[in-house]
Amino acid sequence: MTSTTLSGRTVLVTGATSGIGYETARQLAERGATVLVHGRTREEAQAAADRLIATAGIDAAHLCACAADFTHLDEVEAMARRVVDAHPHLDVLVNNAGMAAPERHTVTADGNEIAFQVNFLAHYLLTCLLEPALTTDPGGRVVNVSSSLHRTGNIQWSDPNRSRRYSRLAAYAQSQLALTVFAADPRVAAVSVHPGVCDTALLPLYAHEGTPAAEGAAHVVRLCDPALEIANGAYYDRDERVDPAPAATENRSVQRLNKLASLLVGHTA
Repeated sequence: MTSTTLSGRTVLVTGATSGIGYETARQLAERGATVLVHGRTREEAQAAADRLIATAGIDAAHLCACAADFTHLDEVEAMARRVVDAHPHLDVLVNNAGMAAPERHTVTADGNEIAFQVNFLAHYLLTCLLEPALTTDPGGRVVNVSSSLHRTGNIQWSDPNRSRRYSRLAAYAQSQLALTVFAADPRVAAVSVHPGVCDTALLPLYAHEGTPAAEGAAHVVRLCDPALEIANGAYYDRDERVDPAPAATENRSVQRLNKLASLLVGHTA
């Protein structure tokens, strides 16, 4: 696909301080987009932006650091308010931030299993709160960076925290399935993508070797391009559109997940 300019477009990339998120921010900025670089802390986000300026030659005017620790939903809310105030027109939201579920069952201060909150609930809340800024113009969209492991997952509707029976792989797969189901929510135009097995902090979940993070990022950036028409809820394995797990396209799953997530984050859509 020919690299078209993204000049004039504003994109928020979560988890942009390392791995696929950092490379996604770099490639978007190199193509002229204004990129909101998200990190857990303001210092981490600014350090990533400074690195992009120093090593990739990105114009500082095209980068904006923003911060929220996704293990604290009040920080997600505060960041969303700041983004809407500063950038009332947001073209693309890349929901990329992610973590491997820990070996031991871990619950956040908000009361949610940590991987479910960081990988899905925080993104659900952020997307809902940014809805006023997310453009409805053609090309406006949300890109959820999911995983092929969503196919092995199931959402424990009565126990999403998996407090009765915990497995780190099952918890991670559940969070990725939820993120993939969320792409089919009709409120915003959204897709999800498995960027491939890449050499990032999540590599041990998949394999011993992976492709460079920049290669995975290219599949994410491709979906940010308004020249590429998307269908709401579509799922991509790298650059190929394929069917996701059956649960990801069921209207009942979308409705149940929306109800569950709204309850857990305390936000009524």
